[in-house]
Amino acid sequence: MSFDEIIDRRGTHCVKWDKMEALYGVSPDEGIAMWVAEMEFRPPACVQDALQAMLDHGVYGYFGDESAYLGAICWWMENRHGWRVDPAAIFTTHGLVNGTTMCVDAFTAPGDGVVLLTPVYHAFARVIRAAGREVVECEMPVVDGQYTLDFDAWDAQMKGHETMLVLCSPHNPGGRVWTRAELEAVAAFAKRHDLILVSDEIHHDLVMPGQAHTPMALIDGIADRLVMMTAATKTFNIAGAHVGNVIIHDPALRAKFATRMAALGLSPNSFGLFMVTAAYSPQGAAWVDNVCAYLAENARIFDEGINTIPGVRSMALQSTYLAWVDFAGTGMSREEFTARVEKGAKIAVNHGPSFGLGGDSCLRFNIAAPRSVILDAVARMQAAFADLQ
Repeated sequence: MSFDEIIDRRGTHCVKWDKMEALYGVSPDEGIAMWVAEMEFRPPACVQDALQAMLDHGVYGYFGDESAYLGAICWWMENRHGWRVDPAAIFTTHGLVNGTTMCVDAFTAPGDGVVLLTPVYHAFARVIRAAGREVVECEMPVVDGQYTLDFDAWDAQMKGHETMLVLCSPHNPGGRVWTRAELEAVAAFAKRHDLILVSDEIHHDLVMPGQAHTPMALIDGIADRLVMMTAATKTFNIAGAHVGNVIIHDPALRAKFATRMAALGLSPNSFGLFMVTAAYSPQGAAWVDNVCAYLAENARIFDEGINTIPGVRSMALQSTYLAWVDFAGTGMSREEFTARVEKGAKIAVNHGPSFGLGGDSCLRFNIAAPRSVILDAVARMQAAFADLQ
């Protein structure tokens, strides 16, 4: 498989390409879609083979006997992350936005505060507010070009009605891989304020060479309040499968979550289960190693090119494929730099304010695309801001 292959996704019910003109005014015929967090690559052959076997069989009934599926998840977490998972602790949700919603529903009450370390993945705030809970935004400071944690400030900010913290680890949109010490500090904060800690680790496989992700489940003394969320969807570019895992080892928390799952009658689709079972394998692992190396070079090219534009800085990625670019140094208004990107460079990107406090001067660019697309995007950006050179 070549990650350099251009795959035309226009007109295929692809939200990333077929909705960008309506949402951003960027034509798919002239522009580049760099907003939705999915890759422009085909999944590994093992996933395609699993789907082909389903097609060859030709009967698409209810899925039974999840032992191979659960075993694949446990194998992956132990072999890739050093984390031993009890298969009985695994719940399958309709993706991890649904998983977040289920956690909010199961462990909080209307009016409760749910803490987010912002800027952070925009869907968190959306589902929290939709559930009638209050989003409590703890803004992260930037130190030496990276997001950091400021618990002294956040301790003072707590009002006592907060019952949950949703952590993004690794961080989206900043790309931080949190250190063990930082994760221990997050755990201590959750304990101080008696918060359920939901750790969304959907990007945990997509780390840059030389970086190492630590699952929150490996941090001592937090199991009685910890909910882990993982998925194969970002790792293997199968987001349309809408399958994610909520993993809860604490019996009391697990029982509470199981009650809400049962009450809502949720169950996964068989296509997603077959895909995940195939992906979490040695063949899938080799593909992930290759895609991470490719993404690292994309990040190098993108950052070097973008950082030549005066006043513009792309935050160095430790993980994910989502470049977080700050335009504050240009002195431009948000409307002006956004217009230059969308109307000048013809690139559709995510707007910073949707990620919460700290995002106003930023845009998020998806660099999980063929190398030629990244080079084109850099050239377009340099041209759109050429008067600053």
